[in-house]
This record gives sequence, C-alpha cells and structure tokens, in this order.
Amino acid sequence: MDWLSWFDAPEYEFARQVLQRGVAALYFVAFLSSLNQFPALLGERGLLPVPDFLSGFSRLRRPTLFRWRYTDRLLRWVCATGLLVSALLVAGIPQQGPPWVPLIAFLALWLLYMSIVNVGQTFYGFGWEMLLLEAGFTVAFLGSDQTDPPRTILILIVWLVFRLEFGAGMIKIRGGQEWRDLTALYYHHETQPMPGPLSRQAHLLPRPLHKVEVLGNHFAQLVVPFFLFAPQPVASVAAGIVIFTQLWLVATGNFAWLNWIAIVLAFAAVSDPVAHAVLPAIPLDWHGQAGVERETPLWWLALTQATLLLVVLSYWPLRNLFSRRQLMNASFNRWQLVNTYGAFGTVTKQRIEIVVEGTLDEDPDESSDWREYGFRGKPGDVRRLPRQWAPYHLRLDWLMWFLPLRTVHEEWFYAFLGKLLEADRQTLRLLRHDPFDGAPPRWVRVRSYHYRFAGRKEFRETGNRWVRTLLYEPIPPLSLRLPPGQMG
Repeated sequence: MDWLSWFDAPEYEFARQVLQRGVAALYFVAFLSSLNQFPALLGERGLLPVPDFLSGFSRLRRPTLFRWRYTDRLLRWVCATGLLVSALLVAGIPQQGPPWVPLIAFLALWLLYMSIVNVGQTFYGFGWEMLLLEAGFTVAFLGSDQTDPPRTILILIVWLVFRLEFGAGMIKIRGGQEWRDLTALYYHHETQPMPGPLSRQAHLLPRPLHKVEVLGNHFAQLVVPFFLFAPQPVASVAAGIVIFTQLWLVATGNFAWLNWIAIVLAFAAVSDPVAHAVLPAIPLDWHGQAGVERETPLWWLALTQATLLLVVLSYWPLRNLFSRRQLMNASFNRWQLVNTYGAFGTVTKQRIEIVVEGTLDEDPDESSDWREYGFRGKPGDVRRLPRQWAPYHLRLDWLMWFLPLRTVHEEWFYAFLGKLLEADRQTLRLLRHDPFDGAPPRWVRVRSYHYRFAGRKEFRETGNRWVRTLLYEPIPPLSLRLPPGQMG
C-alpha cells in the first residue's frame, strides 16, 4: 500500500540521531544532578525529607516508584539505572536492535525520572523537568535503525517545540511592559537567576542592541514557530533560527537544560538534504550507507499512530496559549504529557542576593568575625567570574534566587540554616566554600544585598565584577541553642 509510505520519513535520519542521542544525554545530566544533590535536599535527612512528604501524598495524584517506600539507597539505584540506560542510548546501542528496544529504554527513563520529579517538591518545580519528561516519552517512539523515522512522531516533536517557543513568546507579550517597550534586556542579563561567564559582557552592550535582542526574541518565538510546519527547506531554516537564538541564551546564562533541549528538539524539523548542504560531512543517504533494506512492520506503524492520543491531549495547552490568563509551565494530566511552557513573563529590575554568614564567636555582634558561605553558581564573591554550569542544574542555587522574590521564611531555607549550624557534611558538599572547613559555627545570619554588574571602568580600577550594597538583615543571628520554634 503506497499510502503507508507517507508515514515513513527516511529523509529525517539525521534528525532522529540527534533527537535520540541528545535527549538521552540530557537525561544523563538530569540523573547525575539528582544523584549528587537529591539526598542532601530531599533525602531521609534532607531539607524537605521525602518520607515526610509521602506521609501526606495522594497515590492517585502523580505516579512514582517511591509511593510505597523511599530510601536514599533506592534513590541512588534509580539514578544509577537512569545513568546506565541513558549512556547506552547516547552510544546508540539500543537503536541497533528492533524498534521496541529503544522504546522500552526511553520509557524506562521517563518513568524513572518522573518518579523523582513527583516527589521533588519545590526543588523540582521547574518547567524543564516536565519538558524533559514529555520529550523522553515522545522520542521513545522514533524507532530504531531497522525502521525509517515515523513522520507523525517528528510532527509531534515539532508541535512540542512550537508550544515551548510560542508559549514563551505569548507569556512575554502578556507579561511585563518591559517586553512590549523593548527594554527587558536592559535588566535581564544582570538579574537572571544564575549569570554565566559572558553575562556581564552581554549586559554592558549598548542599549540599542538590547532592543534588537528583544525584537529578535519576539520574532523567534512569535513568528518563526509557525514555519516549523512549512515544507522544506523553510522548516529547516526556521529550526536554524530557533537553534541560533537558543545558543545565544546558552552563551549568556545558565538555564539548566532548558535551552539545550530546545536545541535538540528543533532538529526534528531539519531534513537530511538541508543538514548535508550545511555540513557536507553529514551523510545524505543514511539508508544506503547502512547497506540493509529497512521495512516498517505493520505492528510498529500501528503503535506509533496510537501516539496521536497526544493530539487529543493538546486541546488544553492549545486553549491555554490563547487564554488571557495563560498558565506558565503547567501540566494538565498526571503523566505530564502535552504540557504548556513559558518563562520570564516579567523581568526583575534589580538583583537582590541572599547572603548567609556564620561566626564561631559565643556572643556575636557587628565586630565579630562573620564569614560568608560560598555557593557554586549564584553570585557571592564580588571578584569571582560566574561559571558556566548549564545543562547541569544547581537546584539549591536556583531556589536561593527566588527567596527575595517570595520570602526568606521558607521551610527549606530554615532547614538549610539548621544544617549549616550542624555542619552537616552532605549539605556542605552542595556549597563551593565552607568558611569553617567542616567545623560547626556557633551562629548564622542572613543578609540581603543589592548586586549590580560593575562597569568597565569600575572593573579596571577594582577588579570587582559585581558591586554590592547591604540592604538589611532579614534573619538575625540564629543558634542551635535558641528555644524550639525560633529556627523557623
């Protein structure tokens, strides 16, 4: 039946290779991040212990392997399994077998990571968590080297990119005035959650260029996504624009794997002829090079078409895109499939940093030797060049950015201060610098500072990349000797 050949897309083999290996690589990063940070943040002795959370957890609400029992050892086994499976997929080993092999592998990653996300509470409340879950589920149906890439799955991935980009664009247009008057980038490079090594240079660009940046963002997010569904080579050009704008965001900030997964997924719209024209090293005829005849089994074709259920689930995010009360980063079902996305509907105009200090003095005052704790990613030391961490996700550092926007009186933050007073080893491993080298301080306090990037002249004169001004002390000195209840 010739009409069945439409469902095969042999001219998108390069896209499939990028999608499968790229999404698997990001799962590897996600599991590695969880392995390194989850026990300290959410483990049995963490800041928000999962066992306490599960005691009031609705088993019917969101699925997780931990709903019956959680231990740090089980969490490590889940992460280790995820790391192994994702590494095999990056190497392309499951893809060499029948199409059901990579399907099972990706669905395993999806279920394992969903188990972590669904008990991750505020530390896993980021849009890129559900984006990775949806991407892993959809990419699972791309098949193996024994079959041609399924066209309907590629279209569903393009639809995911559309929701990601267009949703972010609409959030901005409906959000702060700074996006409509083109001034958002006057502030964003400086006030974003975790600046990178080039963020200061981007911030110091002339203001007219910042307006060009915002115009380019609006074009890339509100116009270009429609052309991802156009015939080739227009679709590939649209994907190229998405990739270019995401690379600029990678270069100027640290947004975990958000930008990287957008780059990977955009390749769903890039055909082999266009990829070969841009990079001749990319084979034009993957099918011929394989030297084998590929034929899609009817059962596999039927299975991939069953994913059209995702089209039905698209009603809710599609309605949300055009709603005056558009939700940002929301899921409409317990499996976190076909979600709505968006980021930075408003841009903060000032950077307020929460700084934590400790002292060994028995009765501290302003003359005491207060020493500052250093975080890995968030600004602290005014001379330190910010590091590039993305796609790795520093969860503690990200939540520290939200504290002045909400309140410093968060349950997890008081638990964090308590761990510092105990000199808890697994908590201290989350930090870049412990000023007491493992010894417990007698007191800790929290101070609020205004941070701004130093100008070029200021940097030449002082060597400081930041200029900071003390605002106030939201949490005065605390000690483990305080009566219960005064620690939070």
